[in-house]
Amino acid sequence: MIEKSELNQEYQYGFSDGDNSIFNTKKGLSADVVKQISKLKNEPEWMLNLRLTAYQKFLNTPNPSWGPNLSALNYDEIIYYTTSSKKLESYWDKVPAQIKQTFEKLGIPEAEAKFLNGVSAQYDSETVYKNLEKELEEKGVIFTNIETAILKYPHLVKKYFGKLVPFDDNKFACLNTAVWSGGSFVYVPKDVHLEKPLQAYFRINGLSSGQFERTLIILDDNASAHYVEGCTAPIYSEYNLHAAVVECFVGENANLKYTTIQNWSKNVLNLVTKRAHISKNGNMSWIDGNIGAGINMKYPASILAGEYATSECISIAVASNNVIQDAGAKMIHLAPNTKSRIVSKSVAYNGGDTSYRGFIKIDKDAINSHARVECDTLLLDEISRGDTIPIEIIKNRKSFLEHEAKVSNISEEQLFYFMNRGISKDEAEYLIVMGFLEPFAKELPMEYAVELNRLIKLDMEGSVG
Repeated sequence: MIEKSELNQEYQYGFSDGDNSIFNTKKGLSADVVKQISKLKNEPEWMLNLRLTAYQKFLNTPNPSWGPNLSALNYDEIIYYTTSSKKLESYWDKVPAQIKQTFEKLGIPEAEAKFLNGVSAQYDSETVYKNLEKELEEKGVIFTNIETAILKYPHLVKKYFGKLVPFDDNKFACLNTAVWSGGSFVYVPKDVHLEKPLQAYFRINGLSSGQFERTLIILDDNASAHYVEGCTAPIYSEYNLHAAVVECFVGENANLKYTTIQNWSKNVLNLVTKRAHISKNGNMSWIDGNIGAGINMKYPASILAGEYATSECISIAVASNNVIQDAGAKMIHLAPNTKSRIVSKSVAYNGGDTSYRGFIKIDKDAINSHARVECDTLLLDEISRGDTIPIEIIKNRKSFLEHEAKVSNISEEQLFYFMNRGISKDEAEYLIVMGFLEPFAKELPMEYAVELNRLIKLDMEGSVG
């Protein structure tokens, strides 16, 4: 249990709709629960068998022995499947009223109308709404949930599902593979370029609910896309568990940007596995924003498998009291002439705890490759902390790696500069933080950058100074 006083009452999205589920599997996990989830989805036998194999592996796989302490996570106290809607809708007016009202509070219909190519909205365990512009459908673009993709495009799903993140990759990949529900399936055909983003929004509502979406994105050769995901949850005194798996396949000369603006409440444990495979001349960009969540463990990984493949991960981690941000990135160079860049910006205040955990590997065949890591932490007080935990391996003499790390505090000179011009101390600290996070913010579309500024300002109110 979490003491209510430990939770941030200023969290804007902490409202709950109450229990409006029409079905859930109750607390606890068993083979029968796994079978029940599969039956509800009318899945083929190969997926059920994969789920059951992953479930058995989950039982025999320990929690990670490194990183934050997860001993408070009681798997018997989680509800692994909850649904509040009978089917996936393509029109907002057909979404159940209470769910529709929640997403309207979150601004999803407005965002879709203004600047998105398509939207997917997940509420607890099921995707309740999905829409894609007709023009893109005519070009062969697919944007739906995984359940629909398994039934309509089994050859694509079976070819890629679990190939980058196998079911036995880690404890939470086992769990996700056993009980996954919802998530996005994206396929962009050869030579097709999406001019506006696709957005998926994930909302946890139920008390003690887990959310285990599975996202699979495939870009064919010379295609491009920008996928954006957002996340929120109510404030509860019991933990919610979010354990997603993301697999991205970037074809030759293709370009994928994957943007996350995570804004979980502090009772959410966010334990996510994200991985991309990049072919020749392809590019993968992870733009990863981490705000909130009691414990966040997330390390987007890129496998640079084709010659001249490139990847970057630009991330922020913001931690206030009772928040542990254990985040970073992984870059694995397998082919010659590949390039990667990691830019990690962490901010901690009011007792927050941030760690950059990174992994760079340049294989023996990946000659003439270049990796760069920039890792900066800003501490706003003396009770917060920041750590850098890198692992870096170079297996040939014709490649090179640069790493720089810095921990700093807001200086009295900076504050004096602002306050001498009539700016309050709280506002000055906020402006300094936003300047520090600018490399991340500038990668966002304008609408998301404005939202990021607002979220961080809200999170900082009354917590610093």
